[in-house]
Amino acid sequence: MRRFDYIRPASVPEAVAAGQHPGTAYLAAGTNLVDLMKGGVATPERVVDITRLPGLSAIERLPDGTTRVGALVRNSDLAHDPAFAKDYPMVAEALLAGASAQLRNAATVGGNLMQRTRCPYFTDAVSPCNKRAPGSGCAALGHATRIHAVQGWSAHCIATHPSDFCVPLAAFDAVVEIAGPDGDRAVPLTDFHRLPGDHPERETDLRPGELITALRLPPEAADFRAHARYLKVRDRTSYAFAVVSAAAALTLEGGRIGRARLALGGLALKPWRVAEAEAALAGQAPSPEAYAKAADAALAGAEPTGAANAFKIELARRVAVRALTQAAAGTPARIPALPASPFGIV
Repeated sequence: MRRFDYIRPASVPEAVAAGQHPGTAYLAAGTNLVDLMKGGVATPERVVDITRLPGLSAIERLPDGTTRVGALVRNSDLAHDPAFAKDYPMVAEALLAGASAQLRNAATVGGNLMQRTRCPYFTDAVSPCNKRAPGSGCAALGHATRIHAVQGWSAHCIATHPSDFCVPLAAFDAVVEIAGPDGDRAVPLTDFHRLPGDHPERETDLRPGELITALRLPPEAADFRAHARYLKVRDRTSYAFAVVSAAAALTLEGGRIGRARLALGGLALKPWRVAEAEAALAGQAPSPEAYAKAADAALAGAEPTGAANAFKIELARRVAVRALTQAAAGTPARIPALPASPFGIV
């Protein structure tokens, strides 16, 4: 491992000041960063430990009904918080579908948003990768692409974003609070992660020195609590990243769909949400035909990045339809024993 400086600031302003140094990485639980450092993929010159910063570990309900979650709240604490799980069961289910119990006990909300791709060519430090070394090429193109993108990819990068948590957050219009050298700002989660384009090394909207401090869910997200599900298809039932996932939420009014939310995971370098897919459901009677039309809208323009992942397009359609079907049937009183799994028994 390369030598690096270690700093433990006492406040958010101190952390931001330390983070402005080129080659700095913020450290919370380290469940992703430390692995990448061990493999030589991440090589920070300075590590800023934010684990003891005050004011970043609370789950708050604000006067206007917004739920604010500090960046250092642990994934397991958030998923098991009774009030949070009641209002946002789809988010809790997604959290419990990720990683393992041990990792969820350590991993943080802010760190989850900052996860790097699990593309094997990115995590192999000797393979060309435009994320690690801009201009070196994308080793995934033309090779093993089974887990790679079918939406939003470019000739420079075909990786996908690995988070379960971020998929329902995108569906619910979550907002990321950020502290930085130029003051505080807020960014919609749907704008926080960037598609690769010509610069796949630019993964998020964060500017140099900026630090995630909290996440906000708007009051209307709780309106979907009675009909919201997260569904994850993966190579094994637990402790695996999604091949395809879907977050689906509905309001039902007089036997018809009032509002709809649909976001897909495993397809792109960010959660994939298409407004046209949600609009196609509004006013419709819940039915397989309506769900299929919405799924088609969500997958419009999808293209495989090789013969190995062409199946993901049809799989995503089916996962979207099934997630919408489950959402219409109603949120279960308790999260299934196998959260988000197609094999979970409600």
